[in-house]
Amino acid sequence: MARVELKGISKVYDGSIRVVDTVDVVVEDKEFVAFVGPSGCGKSTTLRMIAGLEDITEGELLIDGELINDTPPKDRNIAMVFQNYALYPHMTVYENMAFGLRIKKMKKDDIDKRVREAAKILDIEKFLDRKPKALSGGQRQRVALGRAIVRQPKVFLFDEPLSNLDAKLRVQMRAELSSLRRRLDATMIYVTHDQAEAMTMADKIVVYKDGKVQQIGPPLRLYNYPANKFVAGFIGSPPMNFLTVTVVEEDGGVMLDEGSFRLPAYTEHAEHLKKYADKEVYLSVRPEDLILGGDPEAKNSIPLLVSVVEPLGAETMLRLNTKTQDLVARMPPNRDFTVNEELRFTPRMENARYFDKETEFAILPQPEPQPQDA
Repeated sequence: MARVELKGISKVYDGSIRVVDTVDVVVEDKEFVAFVGPSGCGKSTTLRMIAGLEDITEGELLIDGELINDTPPKDRNIAMVFQNYALYPHMTVYENMAFGLRIKKMKKDDIDKRVREAAKILDIEKFLDRKPKALSGGQRQRVALGRAIVRQPKVFLFDEPLSNLDAKLRVQMRAELSSLRRRLDATMIYVTHDQAEAMTMADKIVVYKDGKVQQIGPPLRLYNYPANKFVAGFIGSPPMNFLTVTVVEEDGGVMLDEGSFRLPAYTEHAEHLKKYADKEVYLSVRPEDLILGGDPEAKNSIPLLVSVVEPLGAETMLRLNTKTQDLVARMPPNRDFTVNEELRFTPRMENARYFDKETEFAILPQPEPQPQDA
């Protein structure tokens, strides 16, 4: 059992620099939670407070209901995997993995059993006698994981563990971490600036900005129902398109006037938009919800000019322009596009989201959490 609770956790430097501001997060037993956000948003500082490497300025940190604010790091039964591996260069892989257990004065046979079991799980048995300098980046990261696994901690903490790896190896290690997580069945907190890592591995994502939590929820809930414009722009790759439009009531419905085109709001969205009549809002559409084609007479499509074509093999990304604004569309690979080509796109308006121009909060109400969201 390892339930981690952060109650109003804050970190303040020099009396006034608030890098983490009143964070409330619950990580349930055996849950994989990812802290995501841009560099400097406070996610790693939060992780370091959980580990005991940073003092907590305000709030309470509990593990299994026990307050551990002042508990030394060595007594928290937490293992942390760092971005830079933090291996001892003069020790072999075996010695690196065994070091923490020897400090605890465990029996030699027990240490050997744990190290070899972890090495088998991570497929690094043949490297046990090598020094870190003889290993690749991915192999070193496995050793760092092994050093954490042998401790059999209550909670695993990961601080951007894949950021030093190349793109191909990151994808491979991501899959290996997901597999490892299922085998260990442990509580894990993972910090990353890469939302793709969070989306593919986490049960729950905590989105940070400027030290504050913006939204917490399962990956697809954040993707489909972002609480504000920041989350909408951060979760998803490429991110959501944002168009500034004016809400216009017309014939009992709502039209969205961009200046160079008008779009009808989805019927179920119209009532929520009417309170913004004659005001500007952000209309947001995912790149995959821009469908090529449309009837200009039906007033449900957008005329766009292709500015950049990015063929990626399995798909093609198009950078597009209205007269004043930019968008991205995700297209299948079976059609050739050219720069300066004029095209029409029909957005899936049922999937559109809207954000208040001043507060940047979502205009449409958030749906009630489903059982799978719990």
